[in-house]
Amino acid sequence: MSKNELLQFVEDQSAGKEYPDFKAGDTITVKYKIKEGNKERIQNFQGVVLQRSGQGATETFTVRKISGNVGVERIFPITSPFIEEIVINKRGVVRRARIFYLRGLRGKKARIKEKRY
Repeated sequence: MSKNELLQFVEDQSAGKEYPDFKAGDTITVKYKIKEGNKERIQNFQGVVLQRSGQGATETFTVRKISGNVGVERIFPITSPFIEEIVINKRGVVRRARIFYLRGLRGKKARIKEKRY
């Protein structure tokens, strides 16, 4: 099995759910499953997308939110079976693909301009 065939096989295996198109600067809500003991529930994680990296089966995206005056970031694999749904709340206008400068900003300075249609 060649490398290309192997990559294609992994792509076919991980071709799962379809999610909306989002990019850095967008505010999204990720609904993901959490297992606690033998119970399972869905938890929402709403925040700004800082980056998308990788491609295909290894693609990930980073979401940042402020929780109790502390910045919380979480990295989600796009092919994770625990992600139930991704909802886009706001489309943001940013000029970069990776907006790590947001980590150093607080309050009004951390606002992202909303895309108008």
